Amino acid sequence: MKLISIVSPCYNEVDCIEDFYRQVRSVMASLPGYDYEHIFIDNNSTDGTIPALRRLAGQDKKVKVIINARNFGQVRSPFHGVLQAKGDAVIGMCSDLQDPPEMILAFVKKWEEGYKIVIGIKAKSKENLLVFGVRKMFYNLIKLLSETEQIKNFTGFGLFDRTFIDLLPQFGDPYPYFRGLITEIGFERAEIEYTQPKRKKGRTKNNFYTLYDLAMLGFVNHSKLPLRMASFIGFVVAFASLLVGIGYFIYKLIFWNSFQAGMAPIVIGLFFFAAVQLFFIGIIGEYIGAIYTQIKKRPLVVEKERINFD
Repeated sequence: MKLISIVSPCYNEVDCIEDFYRQVRSVMASLPGYDYEHIFIDNNSTDGTIPALRRLAGQDKKVKVIINARNFGQVRSPFHGVLQAKGDAVIGMCSDLQDPPEMILAFVKKWEEGYKIVIGIKAKSKENLLVFGVRKMFYNLIKLLSETEQIKNFTGFGLFDRTFIDLLPQFGDPYPYFRGLITEIGFERAEIEYTQPKRKKGRTKNNFYTLYDLAMLGFVNHSKLPLRMASFIGFVVAFASLLVGIGYFIYKLIFWNSFQAGMAPIVIGLFFFAAVQLFFIGIIGEYIGAIYTQIKKRPLVVEKERINFD
């Protein structure tokens, strides 16, 4: 029997975790030709999620649990969980029930047709319209700026063949942008559209900082254009400033007694140039931060406990 590994990151999902487990178990029961393992990797939850996971693991040996020593974030922890999977195919899906478990059936069907990668495309969403709109803007922007193909409305929810999973450790990236690796590695893929349901229980753990961090990770990993924009805009602004300076000089020569430049152009120009400099210093800082993360060579996560892995 082929083994399918389902990897579900979680953090403070006590309201959803048992319902999510039951739905996945029900779906897998409708696939009698497959065995499966359900790996939960918990980011050191502070609510009742960890006791709930221990209880589920005690009742079902197919449930495997990794508990991190601390919260290692939404990038490193899921990636580490994927690398621990032993299945012929690995399905990554969140434990908040916004990745529909019934999609597993469609993923497996496409996988058996020969696709190494089968991904869910969030065509519509019942989440907050403003949040969904901002996400779509990000996907469009990174697709425009990226040096490699980027998949719009793809959150990481999908099925990945063992051939693909075995390539991931070769990158040695301590802070990987998993969504970008899909196209960077290659392989023919199938895309299945779905409507993301509204979260029924609990609250999202994402905030402005976590979403900004993920967005900048995508840009830094797959585009040099922001760095090149600094040089280009610097050249354009310098040339424009030269033209303005020449214009002011000529105007002053012609209307020497009546023309008073005043302090306004100087103050406005000073603040404009300072803002441009600070913006691009921040961009450069993001790239330097990414390099610093790479050279530290730290592990993805530090585990505190494992359950049912033996």
